Amino acid sequence: MELYELGLLDALKGIRERSFSSEELTRACLVRAESLEDKIKAWEWLDPEFALQCAREADRQLADGRPPGSLHGIPAGMKDIVSTRGMPTSMGSPIYAGHVPSQSATVVQLLHAAGAFVMGKTVTTEFAWRHPGKTRNPWNLGHTPGGSSSGSAAAVAAGCVPAAFGTQTVGSVIRPAAYCGVVGYKPSYGLISRTGVHPLSPTLDHVGVFARSIGDAAFLASCLSGFDRGDPHSLLVNPMQACSADATEWGQPPRLAAIQTPVWDLADDVQKAMFKKNVAQLAEAGAVVHWIELPNSFDRALDVLRTILFAEGAQIYAPLQAQYPGKTSKPLDFLIETGLKVSAVQYLEALKAAEEMRAQLADLFGRFDGIVTPPATGEAPKTLSDTGDASFCGIWTLMGVPAISFPVGHGPNGLPLGLQVVGPYLNDSKTLKVAAWCNQQIGYNAGFPLG
Repeated sequence: MELYELGLLDALKGIRERSFSSEELTRACLVRAESLEDKIKAWEWLDPEFALQCAREADRQLADGRPPGSLHGIPAGMKDIVSTRGMPTSMGSPIYAGHVPSQSATVVQLLHAAGAFVMGKTVTTEFAWRHPGKTRNPWNLGHTPGGSSSGSAAAVAAGCVPAAFGTQTVGSVIRPAAYCGVVGYKPSYGLISRTGVHPLSPTLDHVGVFARSIGDAAFLASCLSGFDRGDPHSLLVNPMQACSADATEWGQPPRLAAIQTPVWDLADDVQKAMFKKNVAQLAEAGAVVHWIELPNSFDRALDVLRTILFAEGAQIYAPLQAQYPGKTSKPLDFLIETGLKVSAVQYLEALKAAEEMRAQLADLFGRFDGIVTPPATGEAPKTLSDTGDASFCGIWTLMGVPAISFPVGHGPNGLPLGLQVVGPYLNDSKTLKVAAWCNQQIGYNAGFPLG
């Protein structure tokens, strides 16, 4: 196995056991990234010498006998709406071209404190909304990688980095993970701080991770979760505190709700067939599976989400649009125009409706360990002008509950398909264990594209 193929936990083990150095791992990732960048265009900023300096410093600390951090020596990709001190953070917008923050986001500070470092900044759509960046799907360069965390998903899928960070306001972690054949994990709302992450909708914004396995994703998130006074929605309790490298072991077959969601008709025939096949596999492996319909109130969940997102997004971006006329995209202009028409009454009604749906979902989780549902409508669409439909992710983002996508097969066009596992709010460790059990029973590994 080449070093660039290692997942996060295997890479950590190798560095600590001195099987290889952080510099050797980072160099292998850089060689891989540079050999593929002309094709997949995952990186907004990548300075190989800077990354190697960070890796050498991690190696010096080990050589000096200093205790290693929990993520010691690991290079990671960071979505380019996350502030990084001394590195460009352009938000996917010409407005911020050349912008170099003086302070890093909390998640970056925690990453560094754990001994890891940012290898480079990954491509994002403009302000994490709908206008695509330059990234292509590594499984087929004519197809979208998804968005808005396009570069992070593609970089992990192609073996350029063992893990990367993204954000999700509708489906920007789960969907690109499914499209690119990697694990994507969106934690419970407030689990990972958003201080220093450019907002789109504070009520909906989450920080999430991409990795090669559910264990990798669980461990990475557990190292970076915790209360942050700078984020008003940060959790005072930490449901990931006890999560460790082997915390995704599940002792018995879970009780699962198979949910098609109100947007089931948007899924193509291949995705529908794959989902039904996966549900059958899990039942055959011993899971107690019931096909469940969500309460009728969930029929308008995506409309509720859009009302909240557009109203909040318009308040954030209308001043920027006015200050820099002609420098915002048509999708962002539409969001602003639409969001400014949302009345205070409509906004408050949407917030109330979301709370009522969360209570109903909590009742459902009293009977089940987790929900299984599609993560996307099918394979990544053949387009570079759109990032795909996020409808199968939006409900769970609105609910603020943990969600994980992992690859379960490939479709007729050779692009990955995934399965999404959703769990109860603040019960991330259990949800990750259920997802890992499901992943083990299905037993699929997407492998690496592009050789």
